[in-house]
Amino acid sequence: MTKQKQSLIISFLIGFAILAGLDQWTKGLAVQSLKGQKPFVIWNGVFEFYYSENRGAAFGMMQEKQLFFFLIAVLVLGAVAYLIWKMPPEGRYRPLAVCLMMISAGAVGNMIDRVSQGYVVDFLYFKLINFPIFNVADCYVTVGAACLVFLIMFYYKDEDMACFSFKKH
Repeated sequence: MTKQKQSLIISFLIGFAILAGLDQWTKGLAVQSLKGQKPFVIWNGVFEFYYSENRGAAFGMMQEKQLFFFLIAVLVLGAVAYLIWKMPPEGRYRPLAVCLMMISAGAVGNMIDRVSQGYVVDFLYFKLINFPIFNVADCYVTVGAACLVFLIMFYYKDEDMACFSFKKH
């Protein structure tokens, strides 16, 4: 393995650990400061910190399906590990690595909650549009996935993505 490839993997793992740690820290703050309390209003009628325990997926769907969510997270992490391993260490692929880092950190952040508590701590609430309550890990997954779609559609060309093929070149 080249030094550039080692640097890519180490950078990915450090960023991943920082993001997952930040997610867990914010959830810890939510539990400590918001659990059993009235919502903390940031902007009246628009945004507040509102403690919630989510035993389902996004928007509260699929309640009590913890094993399913665990398996999905493991599959996501396996796919990300494959892509990072196959990824050329060139700077052109750094945005892709950051997207994958965000998605995997979000998946692990919520998986930690599911395994340790049986639910995910949510606390960010856009009251103005009555958007479902979410957390920092959800933000990572959403932003990472949206940027990934953008990169694949508009930035990378087919030949840039050939390195991830299962076919031998």
